[in-house]
This record gives sequence, C-alpha cells and structure tokens, in this order.
Amino acid sequence: MKKVQDYYFKKAKREKYPARSVYKLEEAQEKYHFLKRGHKALDIGSYPGSWSIYASRVLGPQGLVVGVDLQDGKPMRQSGRSRIEFIRGDITGDETLETIRIHCSSFDALLSDMAPNTTGNKWADQQKSLELSRRAFALCNDFLRSGGCFYCKVFEGEDFKEFYDTVRLCFTNSRIVKPKSSRRESREVFILGLGFKN
Repeated sequence: MKKVQDYYFKKAKREKYPARSVYKLEEAQEKYHFLKRGHKALDIGSYPGSWSIYASRVLGPQGLVVGVDLQDGKPMRQSGRSRIEFIRGDITGDETLETIRIHCSSFDALLSDMAPNTTGNKWADQQKSLELSRRAFALCNDFLRSGGCFYCKVFEGEDFKEFYDTVRLCFTNSRIVKPKSSRRESREVFILGLGFKN
C-alpha cells in the first residue's frame, strides 16, 4: 500500500497537481470520456484544486470550471486551459448557490470529491459520506443540463445500494468506478452517471 501511495504522490508532484486524488478523476475520464472540450464543469469539494486543474486541461480554453469548497482557492487561467473560478462557501447554503449561478447557471458536468472528516467509526463515516453524496446528487436538479454527467465519491456501506439505485433512475447510463489510485483498503468508490434525464 505504501508503494502505491508513494507512486501517486510523486506522480502528482511531478505533474504539478496539488494532490494525488487527481488520478481518481483522470482514470475515469480516460476510460469513459465524459468530460468534453468546451464544456462547463462544477467541481464541489474542490480544494486543493487537483480535479479543477485536470478538468480545465480537458475542457480547453472555451470551457469553464467552477470549484466550490469550504477552504479557499485561487482563480486560475493558463494558456490552452479553461478558466477556473473558485468559490469559498458551504454547498448547502443559498448564498453559495447564488454565487455559483453568477458564474454559470447550468453545467455539463457535476463533479464531487467531497469527503467527511473521518472519525474511525466506519458506520458513522459512511453515513456522513452518503449525506454529502446525496447533497451533491440533489444539485443535479439545480445545475446539471439534460444529457450531462455526474461523477461522485461515496463510501460503500449501509444504504449505498439504495442511493446508487436512485442515481441510476436519473441517468441513461450509470456505473460504479473503483480507480486503481484509490487505496485498496479504502471503501471509497465513485458513481458515474451519464446522460442526465432532466
């Protein structure tokens, strides 16, 4: 496990990403190609910015990434990439939602790498993760365009299947993704929904 962790940590540093979590998005993108050039993506739980930076490379100069997190991030613009706008705020708050709408009213992709502060109690941590995932999914109705995609982290456990079945009903295609860059002992998986039925 240590070798795998070191490999992705070093790879992220070499490729100038702030965190190794970027490869959990990259692996899914390389297999399923759900992010497209020129699209607009909403990245919630975005700090420290690895997913937003990667998405901006895929979406290109005509795209847009809006990142939201409780911690601060800096807007970015680099040649050949999408503009990245970071919003510091609580995704459950109306003020944050209105700030998102100022930047963009609807998105082609909704990405969530949100995770709770873990306690070591597996059941409690899984329930907290599920609560965040449900909140991310609820935002699809507010911000995701018809035909859009949803990629969301969640911890497997009690009520996971019920949540996944609910997501499946709202997308033309869906699947559970377990990236190689996730630690083997981790219960985190990612739900990918394609073709949002708005």
